[in-house]
Amino acid sequence: MIKWAKDLFPLCRSLTGKGTQQTLRYFKRINPEFKIFSFKSGTKVFDWVIPNEWNIMDAYIKHESGRKYCDFKKHNLHIVGYSMPINKSFNKKELLKYIYTEKKQPNSIPYVTSYYKKRWGFCMSENGKKKLPSGKYTVFINSSLKKGVMELMDAKIKGRNKKEIFFSSYVCHPSMANNELSGPVLLNALLKYIKKAYPQSNYSYRFVLLPETIGSITYINKNLDNLKKNVICGFNLTCVGDERAYSYVSSKNGNTLADEAIKATLINKKKVNRYNFRDRGSDERQYCSPKVNLPLVAFSRSRDYPEYHTNKDDFKVVTSKGLQESFEVIKDVIDVFECCLYPKTNFFCEPNMGKRNLYPTISKKFTYTDSKTRMDIIAFSDGKTSLFKIAELINKPLKKVIEGCKILKKNKIIS
Repeated sequence: MIKWAKDLFPLCRSLTGKGTQQTLRYFKRINPEFKIFSFKSGTKVFDWVIPNEWNIMDAYIKHESGRKYCDFKKHNLHIVGYSMPINKSFNKKELLKYIYTEKKQPNSIPYVTSYYKKRWGFCMSENGKKKLPSGKYTVFINSSLKKGVMELMDAKIKGRNKKEIFFSSYVCHPSMANNELSGPVLLNALLKYIKKAYPQSNYSYRFVLLPETIGSITYINKNLDNLKKNVICGFNLTCVGDERAYSYVSSKNGNTLADEAIKATLINKKKVNRYNFRDRGSDERQYCSPKVNLPLVAFSRSRDYPEYHTNKDDFKVVTSKGLQESFEVIKDVIDVFECCLYPKTNFFCEPNMGKRNLYPTISKKFTYTDSKTRMDIIAFSDGKTSLFKIAELINKPLKKVIEGCKILKKNKIIS
């Protein structure tokens, strides 16, 4: 995952354009099941219109001395996303109107966009802006805004059950490691895992990569009936690469299977932050909107972190360990679906576990740890309570509950 993220980090992604197209094709080489869909500029999707395709080749501000500032080729966050082309001279006072900074983080380059209103601009650190010399400046942006396409893609794994577990992430941010690349690389690792671990899966799975907001709106517009009919649990994956915390934004009412799943898989994790749906920020806004209302939560590591939307969001924030830990969290969720989502006991009263070597045949203090977990699983296995909910009820890590469930299934105690 970390290699994929580092490979893609330099690309200048946006809602449209070559950087996003290259990113989608990179992931398609990893998982050929992905199908790419193109939507023409000007296409109406619900209350929105797909914008013109934006591409940028170069941009900078050049002082009369010849020195360059805000050089796009040094860092692509120096340009305001979707900036119009320009080649014009300004004095310093005029120029400062078009330079964006973040005063609370004076050494960081902020990420700024203007997708739906034509403008141009540059971004730099506040301290860098203060050091700009007086004099004349040439502003140069070599970009294009033309009728083109917006691309997104999905991959579907058909299981024995048509009901789907849904994963979504976005590919529209330039060089930021956590708030962009961590979600797509995790999503691709999960797709590879399912193909390898469950070649004949019980449930069906859908994986979507798209530009944030306009992409999810477009995808819903195209697939609404199928999504509402088949999706029983969904996750929007965003900012999943750091090691600082675990976070999630609950569904609107906080009572879906996805809510149960994420709560269960985070049992006993250090520093877990739960956010109400009022704190939504990414594509859960669309997937959980009133007329769509998918059973979906947003999963993150640190959702609020100082490097967010700045050039400091790099591989000091995102680590292999952070990505792997996020992978383990969602992997456990998948394992529940493929093990036994709604376990049901095959016995009246408690089964005799001792004769199956699953319970101590001598009664002694402190000898019941694993067997107690198995007995607790059986106690709640009524065929209606999910294994996620059982993990929460008995307050055991989901991984341990899955292990117990597999043993019970092997011994035909639950089904």
